[in-house]
Amino acid sequence: MGRMRERGWTRTLTAVEDPVVRLVCFPHSGGSATSFRDWVAVLPPGVELVGIQYPGRGDRFGEQLVDDVAEMAGRVVAELLRMPSLDHVLFGHSLGALVAYETAMLLRDMGGEPRRLCASACLPPGEMRNRDIHLVPDDEFWATLCALGGIDPGIAENAEMRELFTSTLRSDLRAHARYRPRAGITPLSCPVSCYHGDGDPLVDEEQITEWAGVTSGAFTLRVRPGGHFHVSTDVAALVADVLGRETA
Repeated sequence: MGRMRERGWTRTLTAVEDPVVRLVCFPHSGGSATSFRDWVAVLPPGVELVGIQYPGRGDRFGEQLVDDVAEMAGRVVAELLRMPSLDHVLFGHSLGALVAYETAMLLRDMGGEPRRLCASACLPPGEMRNRDIHLVPDDEFWATLCALGGIDPGIAENAEMRELFTSTLRSDLRAHARYRPRAGITPLSCPVSCYHGDGDPLVDEEQITEWAGVTSGAFTLRVRPGGHFHVSTDVAALVADVLGRETA
């Protein structure tokens, strides 16, 4: 049987006439472009929202998985460059923060550095707690993920559903664990904003400030309620913070 035809990495979630900026959102391990569907209703005018769809989920279920952050970013950039030219704001959550960071550097290297990079619920590039989580037995694996929230209980409690999603989750977490930033890379110059969920067991708030080292530009840190999946808490306030300064 031949390889399934790839459906691409970007999903435009809004129809905007004459957009002024493109907000590109990169989901967490196991997440999909639809992880950001609640953002549509609270976007300010003029923002085109694009969600990234990794292989192995949603309408790409069954496609070959990719467990390399740099490759993910390269595939995303190739598609962004085929879209109508716009300034970009990049937002990545957990694994997505690393893919967004690599995407920002590639765009910069091609002459189109984003307006802003936003990293959520993620230690600085190259750092990770529980780096071996993708290797543990299934019961421990799912118990650990469920303790973080963000996993539909219906999936965790259904053996058939767990079997369907385990490979995808392990692949994403392996990508996160193996990622190392390129040595000697010139820092970005765009502003970098980090978002930390209070009490997140995977991210030490003090370490987050090391993200400041990826840019020569401004750095800000916002601490929000909601733990590792704070992005589902007060979505309007989060989007306003990410985009307020970019669309004023």
